[in-house]
Amino acid sequence: MAVLTNEQARLLLEPNFATVGTVNPDGSPQLTIVWIDWDGEHVLFNTAAGRVKARNLERDLRVSVLVADRADGYRWVGVRGAAELTSEGADEHIDKLARKYTGEGWRPKPDERRLLVRVRPERVSAYGLS
Repeated sequence: MAVLTNEQARLLLEPNFATVGTVNPDGSPQLTIVWIDWDGEHVLFNTAAGRVKARNLERDLRVSVLVADRADGYRWVGVRGAAELTSEGADEHIDKLARKYTGEGWRPKPDERRLLVRVRPERVSAYGLS
């Protein structure tokens, strides 16, 4: 398992956006902009069941995440690893992310089931960070 430095982890804790890459069934890449988080061990993001990235991760757990500093795009951290999806704690997590990024709580959508995605870093690369 790879480890993030405190400075790298801070990018995930601040309200910076991340680009998540998953693998489509035909092997092509699929990219999505997401809200991002860090629990001290895993990169965390949230999605809804049935979305393309969720379907891709249910089939192929490989994922990459790139987070750029919103104030300086030349400072970034990239993480590759395997994802774990769970609905446990997902509603609370999306509410935490909504407050971090918008200052307001999450408003659930009818018939939407949230998924918390945990990525254990296997490879970390960075630029402009120690």
